[in-house]
Amino acid sequence: MLRTPLVRLDDRTWLKLENLQPIGSFKLRGALSAVRAASPAELADGVVTASAGNMAQGVAWAAREAGVRARVVAPEDAPRTKLDAVERLGGEIVLVSHEAWWQAMVDRDYGGVDGLFVHPVEDELVMAGNGTIGIELVEDLDAFDTVVIPWGGGGLTTGIASAVKALRPGVRIVTAEPETAAPLAAALRDGGPVEIDFRPSFVDGAGGRALLPTMWDRARELVDEAVAVPLDDVAEAMRLLAARAHVVAEGAGALALAASRRREDRCVCIVSGGNVDAAVLAQVLRGETP
Repeated sequence: MLRTPLVRLDDRTWLKLENLQPIGSFKLRGALSAVRAASPAELADGVVTASAGNMAQGVAWAAREAGVRARVVAPEDAPRTKLDAVERLGGEIVLVSHEAWWQAMVDRDYGGVDGLFVHPVEDELVMAGNGTIGIELVEDLDAFDTVVIPWGGGGLTTGIASAVKALRPGVRIVTAEPETAAPLAAALRDGGPVEIDFRPSFVDGAGGRALLPTMWDRARELVDEAVAVPLDDVAEAMRLLAARAHVVAEGAGALALAASRRREDRCVCIVSGGNVDAAVLAQVLRGETP
């Protein structure tokens, strides 16, 4: 696991480059935190997670380090680039429908797949691992006003926000979701979780069909603002990262920058990952929105 660089994009924007982690995503922090803390008895049947790709890679990496089996419940529309990476790390993939994958996260279980379930979002040890990003931000940057964080299930946000607000209470936490899958923005607008019109998109590593049961209470204590980002803006942010910062980001990794472009305060944008299918990246770089 790396202490990732914090680089300046312009006079008010910094990028925290979690795409440079060995698996191309911040998810390695939480996965290692959870698996390293488990006892040999807990790991006897291996580890299991439910993931569209990035947490799957993190858990597979951590399981390989621990010398145990890793199995991943993944939605059948997960990007092939991410699934291939899981298999290279020795992970076994169980493909299911998007609905069954989501239910496995809600239930913290998938029938017939045994092992220690490492939740990609709700485990406190996973959130603590993610919180190390917040500690690094405070140590590396003397002053900033806002941290903009992609929201998928909420584990990244709650980890970073808990650390940052403990150390610098005045910093604002802003989340970014694709507008086609923005349950947190809807909940903050309406005062509680509501049903949304969920549509999958190329921004597969963020957003969701609903808030996970435990995350609303955490979010409303920590999140100051939630932004639903148009897909065109996400694609434009991916192009901006490539052209000006020489950074390859997946859709979720570009969300924070997309959400920050109309802000005037000093922002740190979390570039959460860079695992993008080549065909999707080529389409974006051509000026298109997948």
